[in-house]
Amino acid sequence: MEDVQHISILGSTGSVGTSTLDVVRRHSTQYRVDTLTAHTQIELLHSQILEFKPRVVVVADAQRAQALRDLLSDSSSVDIRYGPAALADVAADERSPTVMSAIVGAAGLVPTLAAVQAGKKVLIANKEPLVMTGDLFMQTAHKAGATVLPIDSEHNAIFQCLPSDQSLSGVAKLHLTASGGPFLGREWSSLSGMTASQACAHPNWSMGPKISVDSATMMNKGLELIEASALFSITPDRINIVVHPQSIIHSLVEYVDGSFLAQLGSPDMKIPIAHALAWPSRCESGAQTLSLSAISRLDFHEPDLANIPCLALAIQAAKAGGLAPIVLNAANEIAVDAFLNDKIMFTYIPVLIEAALEQFSGPVAQDVEAVLNIDNEVRRWCEGRLSSVTQSSRQAQL
Repeated sequence: MEDVQHISILGSTGSVGTSTLDVVRRHSTQYRVDTLTAHTQIELLHSQILEFKPRVVVVADAQRAQALRDLLSDSSSVDIRYGPAALADVAADERSPTVMSAIVGAAGLVPTLAAVQAGKKVLIANKEPLVMTGDLFMQTAHKAGATVLPIDSEHNAIFQCLPSDQSLSGVAKLHLTASGGPFLGREWSSLSGMTASQACAHPNWSMGPKISVDSATMMNKGLELIEASALFSITPDRINIVVHPQSIIHSLVEYVDGSFLAQLGSPDMKIPIAHALAWPSRCESGAQTLSLSAISRLDFHEPDLANIPCLALAIQAAKAGGLAPIVLNAANEIAVDAFLNDKIMFTYIPVLIEAALEQFSGPVAQDVEAVLNIDNEVRRWCEGRLSSVTQSSRQAQL
């Protein structure tokens, strides 16, 4: 019998976190939950604690930590901590050699890097650490002896289709597939009145609000391009994006001999999660099995970049390099948050991002502190720009 694998799940109450626990639940003798972390969903975290009995949990702040203690009363011996420092500490704790990094946004950078620096097996579901730090992240992983396994369905598909040593020997291109999101085929100019609920209504995937909006703008695919470039040490010009509405083929690797290797499966995050948890073996995910006979057609077409401004800006940032990916990510997070809180129109998202990219430029940041400094500077600038622009002037800019 194999040894029990102890796991820390950073972001356990999000869509990836709950899917990870679904897989763990199916293999309770093989996996043991050591740590759970959440930001604000205390009641859901409470139910997870009662079921999985982790050694330690981390929440956002002292107020939420106390709320969790009140819910648990004296019925649990779990160690409750709070704050960013505690998050980084548990990510690096040697008692949990496997870490699922599922915290959305730049907030996931420091704890994910802490897990990498500790030489762990890191299942990375959040794009932002690699988008923000690029080669620096992968160099750190190599030096520390960490194993980085991608959870994004596209990157996990590529990982499965590459040679076992993950080399690019014989590889011509990587092809990232994109569903196109809920507004596929719509003119960008017709989307100004879209609501958050409409933008989050993804036709294939069940995701959190931020990632859902990124899918609606197709910014998620641009971030994935930047992530893939760092993760697989390949230049952006060798990564192609193709729209595939059915979300059956999750990505492809094209080889120099003309062969294409593709990974197919139902659009369910439990599949890449189970793959990475059990790697280099396999385990049952609990996802619905794909019925090949039921698939009537598989469609593919090139994205219309003139009509998808966020994706166009991301490709531009990927090719520019330097600080551009950090700026892109920070501005996008501010813009998406503003849209979700009904402060800006959907079509203003790329306007703010483009303005930030024009405002900030420079060479690649040399360390994580420099990355975080530029990230904070861009966020402050974007927030200031949003606060100084009225709704009517935003409409005029669009």
